[in-house]
Amino acid sequence: MVEKLKGIAASDGIAVAKAYLLVQPDLSFKKESVEDTAAEEKRLDDALAQSSNELTLIREKAAKSLGEAEAQVFDAHLMVLSDPEMIGQIKQNITDNKVNAESALKEVTDMYIGMFEAMDDNAYMQERAADIRDVAKRILAHLIGVTLPNPSMINEEVVVVAHDLTPSDTAQLDRTYVKAFVTDIGGRTSHSAIMARSLEIPAIVGTKEITAKVNAGDILAVNGIEGDVIINPTDDQAAEFQEAAAAYAAQKAEWEKLKEAKTETADGVHFELAANIGTPKDLEGVHNNGAEAVGLYRTEFLYMDSPDFPTEEDQFEAYKAVLEGMDGKPVVVRTMDIGGDKELPYLQLPHEMNPFLGYRALRISLSQLGDDMFRTQLRALLRASVYGNLRIMFPMVATLKEFRAAKKLYEEERAKLIAEGVSVSDSIQVGIMIEIPAAAVLADKFAKEVDFFSIGTNDLIQYTMAADRMNEQVSYLYQPYNPSILRLIKNVIDSAHKEGKWAGMCGEMAGDQTAVPLLVGMGLDEFSMSATSVLKTRSLMKKLNTADMKELADRALQDCDTMEEVQALVQEYLAK
Repeated sequence: MVEKLKGIAASDGIAVAKAYLLVQPDLSFKKESVEDTAAEEKRLDDALAQSSNELTLIREKAAKSLGEAEAQVFDAHLMVLSDPEMIGQIKQNITDNKVNAESALKEVTDMYIGMFEAMDDNAYMQERAADIRDVAKRILAHLIGVTLPNPSMINEEVVVVAHDLTPSDTAQLDRTYVKAFVTDIGGRTSHSAIMARSLEIPAIVGTKEITAKVNAGDILAVNGIEGDVIINPTDDQAAEFQEAAAAYAAQKAEWEKLKEAKTETADGVHFELAANIGTPKDLEGVHNNGAEAVGLYRTEFLYMDSPDFPTEEDQFEAYKAVLEGMDGKPVVVRTMDIGGDKELPYLQLPHEMNPFLGYRALRISLSQLGDDMFRTQLRALLRASVYGNLRIMFPMVATLKEFRAAKKLYEEERAKLIAEGVSVSDSIQVGIMIEIPAAAVLADKFAKEVDFFSIGTNDLIQYTMAADRMNEQVSYLYQPYNPSILRLIKNVIDSAHKEGKWAGMCGEMAGDQTAVPLLVGMGLDEFSMSATSVLKTRSLMKKLNTADMKELADRALQDCDTMEEVQALVQEYLAK
């Protein structure tokens, strides 16, 4: 049956393909008494063999797509599968207690998991608990006869359907086969949406009910520009989507012509268009989309993709690769931004009621726990600085005292390296990310001490509006064009300019086509966004006149009371 759903357009593009459900199956079972224990042991052996074959394939695929280091996690899983002691205990449990294989598996693996988790002073053993939990789930799925979804093993054209996608799920998606994804929850600034734009996969989030409405193998027509999904479209509807896809491809080809063009408005004013990246591998997208700088290098992926704290050398190589790859163009590197929903298995952070308002980012770096980690990162950055145009940015700054403390550690490590005879660039800029309203309000004071501001609107909006950007119940309050947000942004830009400093933006708002005219009018110097938004934004800027946009921004700031009024005003100006 044809059914239409509406969600939030999160990543441009259009696709028609069959649905792949990335939804965890029901793994519940009943404990049963059995007489034929040999048959249960045979069922267990079969499930172990199937799990082993699966994991071997997944490991091979991970080694190719993510690298050997990433693939090694599956070696640990394969070791668990072949552990004679644990397997022997499960079989013993079947024989002694005359129970089904599912029950024996759960009892023995739960005992091991509990034992390893209790070793809270041994991170290695705690990781083994996670390995056993993962493997037990896979064996159980085979015993029950259900399929565990695995995005890395997709080998045909599909639209991935999920309640939500974690960053690690999204990282496993192969663009060759995954033509789009659609989720129940999320917003334009959720991590999965940001990664979809980096991967250039069309995406719709926040449909609320896609997983409940779709069955595996249903055909889905997805328009990531408009936020429309049709389940099992008619031939005519599918053809319409294919036409729209062709029109979008033609539009992209037009934008492509602007790859080497300067970013200038209709009246010849230049703005810097930069791209956000997570790893050196993302540089390809930066160059392919004609970005003039890297406005945000999210270094936390170095930490999240590593089984332990990345070494100074590992970090140095990653930063050097990006700086060299940008060939003298500016690179803004954000220091470690762990915390909130970005956790590290090897960094034991306390459980918090609200981690987004808690112990994260610079707050960890300036604590005793994070001191070594922060100094290591600063040393790696300073060593890499001679290979390009480095700008260092501290995230989550609320007070001047925090910035001064971070700057002091930076100066200490710089002095140590110079004393060791290590070359360090003398033109490094040190700035802060403005994402806490306290810093935005006090921008005039910060501007006297920092070299630049970069406004992180993803968090600034949620903190200003007291609305978690991942919470569907309050998503209506996530309002980039609300006059309160615009006034904070204007204050930051004006404060920077007064002290002769530059102000950029690295939140998703920088590439938002409704926001860009307003930001041009406010005098924002640098716009950093998902690489895929760069050419579209350059095309839009070429149509804008700065004097008109200044008038537009002034009216939005002074005359508008609501976000809706601002949106209507922008549309009015763009229609002229």
